[in-house]
This record gives sequence, structure tokens and C-alpha cells, in this order.
Amino acid sequence: MTAPESPAPAPTAAEVTLTVPDDTVLKAFDTWVSNFGATARAAGIREETLRAAFGEVRYLPRVIELDRVQPEFTRAVWDYLDRTVTPQRLETGRIRLSQFRPEAEAAAARYGVPPQVVAAIWGMESSYGVNTGDILTIDALATLGFEGRREDWARGQLLAALKIIQNGDIDRAHMMGSWAGAMGQTQFLPSSYLAYAVDADGDGRRDIWGSLADVMASTANYLARSGWQADQPWGVEVRLPPDFDAGRADSAVRQPASQWAAEGVQAIDGAGLPNIGNAMILLPAGASGPAFMVGANFRAILRYNNSTSYALAVGLLAQGLSGGPGVQAPWPRHLQTLTRSQLLALQTALNERGFDSGKPDGILGPATRGALRRYQRSMGQAADGYPTLDLLQRLQLR
Repeated sequence: MTAPESPAPAPTAAEVTLTVPDDTVLKAFDTWVSNFGATARAAGIREETLRAAFGEVRYLPRVIELDRVQPEFTRAVWDYLDRTVTPQRLETGRIRLSQFRPEAEAAAARYGVPPQVVAAIWGMESSYGVNTGDILTIDALATLGFEGRREDWARGQLLAALKIIQNGDIDRAHMMGSWAGAMGQTQFLPSSYLAYAVDADGDGRRDIWGSLADVMASTANYLARSGWQADQPWGVEVRLPPDFDAGRADSAVRQPASQWAAEGVQAIDGAGLPNIGNAMILLPAGASGPAFMVGANFRAILRYNNSTSYALAVGLLAQGLSGGPGVQAPWPRHLQTLTRSQLLALQTALNERGFDSGKPDGILGPATRGALRRYQRSMGQAADGYPTLDLLQRLQLR
């Protein structure tokens, strides 16, 4: 679709919703795309690229439905790991890694990221290339941009996608991925692709869809550029001393492994702690669950996907692919994970009691954890910042 030289004003998401007639939505969508085309042209996107990308662009209501979904029930970390770090995924990973060992080892030699770590992300993101997504990236991002909830973000990703097409790495028809615009076998957003994708096989294209050499190298490059340290593991499961202050299990408390060892922290298997500098203690299920010591490499995985459960799954999957053990300490499976509504109630109750958790949003972030720790200390409890139903009920008592 070719954009007019003088863009017409496009309706906002508030003016055009899913409840209006389809022809009105489609007309408004076409106007938005035309206006965006003018912006893209000003950013250096050529006419032939715009025609190739937008000539048959489609509005995808399903993408908006998926974007608007905010699941009420959150998944406990042990449940997430049960579903992701499975014997089948480990076995498949070993087979796939053996099939593409030269590509994985070449990426490891170039970027210092072990093959098992790259393979773990590959397994997490697409089940080793089986599920890469079947939605056209241009259509998904144009739809998200038009809908408007995250318009600035979607516009930036869409412009990046146009640059990828213009560079000749992939055409519109083969640029496919998830409903949110993540692409290829390790699910790069277009902006991440431009920053980190690598042509490792030398064919002149950065092909994260079909070339395993490019997939491995691009993923390793992403982690290396995110701070991966080749001489350190992702982390280690540890045993904490009986008098350990759970409030120190916080991202703001970082110190060398030698200092943690001096304070009585031990590897779960009794071996010496690995040499991890700037390490923190992680209690993903609170003080009654397993403990880990993690450092720069764990944070590099978080930059790939900012979820503690995800980063832990990648680390444990890589560990399993290397022949290492899973989590040794038991998870507190008796604890009930709070729903978003319950987290919202928890935040509201904390605020009402004078423990500022910020604006209640039903999402467990640093402000909520900090407020919860302050409340736990005031009650003489382990200040692990982990929300439980018992804590919510205590807070709501008058």
C-alpha cells in the first residue's frame, strides 16, 4: 500500500474499537498504515519496500485479543519449571545439539557462550525449531500499532521489520513469528534482530528462520552483548546458613562468591562455590524454597527475557543438557500462588497499612517486594518479599 504525501489523521484506538463495524475498522486501519508509510519513508524506507510489505497488509483481530489478555492466574515457579524443563525437552535437546554440534561450537568459540546455553534458549523459544510461529510479522505489528495500547513500541518494531526486508535478509511472506512480533527459531524482536543477528554461514543473509549457523551465532551474540561472562556459570543452587537474613536475597545485594561463602553459603552438593563475581542470592519461591546464587550470566538471560522463572528454566535446561542435576531442594508446593486480583488486593492493603507498594496493578515488581519485606520485618517474619495467601489475609485483618 502506497502512502499519500500528506497523511490524513487516523482515528485513535478510543475512537475505533473492536465493537464497530468491520468496514469502519478496516478503513481506519488502512489510514493508519498509510500514515505510518509516510513516517517510514522519512526514515529511509524505499517505495518498493513499502509496496512489498504493505501491499497486502491485513488487520488481525486475534492479535489484539491476545495482546489484551491479562491472565488472572499466575503460574508458580515450580509449575513453570515442571512444564518447561521436562525429560522430553532434555532428551530432544541432546539429540538436536548433537545434530548441530559444529554450528553450536563455532558460536561458542566466537562468543564465549556454551552450546548448551544457546540450545536451552532454542528449546525454550521454539522447541528446537518446531514452533516458530505462523503469523506474518508485518501484519501483527501493524495491527498492534493501530490498536494503540503500545503504539510507540509497535511503530519502532514495525520500522525495524521494514529495514530487515529492505536489507534483503527475508521477504514479507517468510518473515513469520508470534502474535507479538518475535521471529525465528529463538524469537528475536525486529529491533533485536537488527542489533544482534549474525550471518554465520556467509551467505549474505542473517537467517534466524532457516540457518542453524545463524540461529546459534545470533543467540550467542545476543547473550555476549548482554554481558555474558565466559568464565562463569549461569548460577548454582546453594544451601543457606540457618541465620541467613532472607531480606538480603535481593538484586541490590551483590558481592563476590567468596564473601557469600564466608557468610556460610554453600553449594547444595557440598562443593566449593563457583567463582561468580557480583553475585546475588535468589529465592524464587521465598525463604521456604530452593536458593540459588546467580551473577552476570543469569542477568544476561534476563535481558533476553525479563522473567526470573524463564532465566531459571534456561539455566537448569542448560545444566541438564550438560549432564548436571535439576533442582535438589524441595519446592514449597503447598503454597498457593496468588492471582492477579489477589496481588492487587495485597498491594492495596500494603498501601493502606503505610507500606508503599506504588500504584496497585496486580503485578509483582520490585516496589511490591520491597513493601512486602518491610511489612514482614514489622511482623518479625523472614523478609523474603514472597507473597502468600496467609500474608494477604493477615494484611486484610482489621
